[in-house]
Amino acid sequence: MENNNSSHDNYSLTGRTFNRIREAILLGQYETNEELKEVAIGKELGVSRTPVREALRQLELEGLVKIIPNKGAYVTGISSKDIQDIYVIRSLLEGLCAKWTAKLIKKEQISELEEIVYLSKFHSSKGNFEQVFELDNKFHEELYNACGSVILKHTLSEYHHYLERVRKITLSRKERVNASIDEHEAILNAIKSGDEALAEKLANMHMIHTIKNISDKGLENILSEKPDDSKI
Repeated sequence: MENNNSSHDNYSLTGRTFNRIREAILLGQYETNEELKEVAIGKELGVSRTPVREALRQLELEGLVKIIPNKGAYVTGISSKDIQDIYVIRSLLEGLCAKWTAKLIKKEQISELEEIVYLSKFHSSKGNFEQVFELDNKFHEELYNACGSVILKHTLSEYHHYLERVRKITLSRKERVNASIDEHEAILNAIKSGDEALAEKLANMHMIHTIKNISDKGLENILSEKPDDSKI
């Protein structure tokens, strides 16, 4: 029994370490090609080198890290092309999600989405963009929960998380924030009316508008903006 518990604890520790390092990479807290030193990361996180090493191997499978034998692990990160590809793919999947949600959504989920839109407008008017960002997360998560597909929910949640850095920057700009909230409200109204085709179209266009906004601002310029957070 002790061995099983020890194995479970080690797995949980590796999982937590993996999530912390991945979060730092996705938020741009590490430079592309920067070396990820096991000892330094382990010291920062208060763990041994073993969970750090295992986490780096998992991150290599995700394409976020490259391990060079006898040299070390280096950040690959998310390229501008990766981000553009994810948004295009996500635009199609978000449309499908909204379509299914329009058919399956429950009253209490509609109420939750209405409250999110209301609070988003309030915090935007006050310039509370951190709260707007969190509410944006909640809006999409609620749609994913309501679409009736665990597979689609998991896929979209992963894409949503991968784009967190770009989303955080774009949603700190008032003109995009207000447009995004209006788009959320339009999607919600289509869902409430049970119009599956319109909900799909509006959710798809929501992502297309985001892509255009990013293109207008210059993706490389966005990616060059540095987060204020410490690395881990």
